[in-house]
Amino acid sequence: MTKVLGPDAYKEDGSLKKAAYEEELGRLQVELVKLQEWVRAEGHRVVVLFEGRDAAGKGGVITRITEVTNPRLVRVVALGTPSDRERTQWYFQRYVEQLPAAGEIVLFDRSWYNRAGVERVMGFADENEVEEFLRAAPLFEDMLQRDGIQLVKYWFSVSDDEQERRFQKRLTTPTKRWKLSPMDIESRNRWQDYSRAKDLMFARTDTDGSPWWVVDADDKRLARLNCISHLLSLVPYEDLTPPPLELPPRPPQKGSHIRPPKTSQRFIPALY
Repeated sequence: MTKVLGPDAYKEDGSLKKAAYEEELGRLQVELVKLQEWVRAEGHRVVVLFEGRDAAGKGGVITRITEVTNPRLVRVVALGTPSDRERTQWYFQRYVEQLPAAGEIVLFDRSWYNRAGVERVMGFADENEVEEFLRAAPLFEDMLQRDGIQLVKYWFSVSDDEQERRFQKRLTTPTKRWKLSPMDIESRNRWQDYSRAKDLMFARTDTDGSPWWVVDADDKRLARLNCISHLLSLVPYEDLTPPPLELPPRPPQKGSHIRPPKTSQRFIPALY
């Protein structure tokens, strides 16, 4: 496959130079804004699932998408542990509540596939529940798509060596320490179990109508660019950018209103 960027954009080890990455990311983010506006104007509905191993880079891609888009139109869903009440509901019910209305894009940071992955490996779901999920998931997704929802499923693939490196970095980086939970530590001990669960999940839910798209995520910069570029290619959006606006001169103050002095207001300390 011919690469979009020229050879000068890459280092000798094949990784992307920071300047080239930031320039290309900026270009793709402009396209994301165009996609967002087309989805809004057309009343389109998009659901994107981000799945993969812990520390595979799902959150980084989601952040690069949402940092330039309108949170009223592009919404992230990252559901926590189900409540006692939710455990008694139809399994897909709490995810259905998060599906998009017309003109919205919903990004699931983990999704209903928790049942085939973490719930299965960690023993939160028994084999009967997992089997029922694997039978029902393709039917559920087909129902969503027949109703007009565009569904995109991404699996972020990371090697065990790279995952270990990222876990170690989280241990020593204060701003990333929160990303490492006891569940993550336990998942590290069950690498092979997760591999078997993922392979079975793919065998049962990777269909022509609702395929899994695999993102090679060992290089974070390349993974972000490749995933965003691929997502843009799947939605038939058009550039609906309105013509440039011109700001008229600010109107002169009218009346006798006198604003209070700044000293009457409580400003935060200017420490910087």
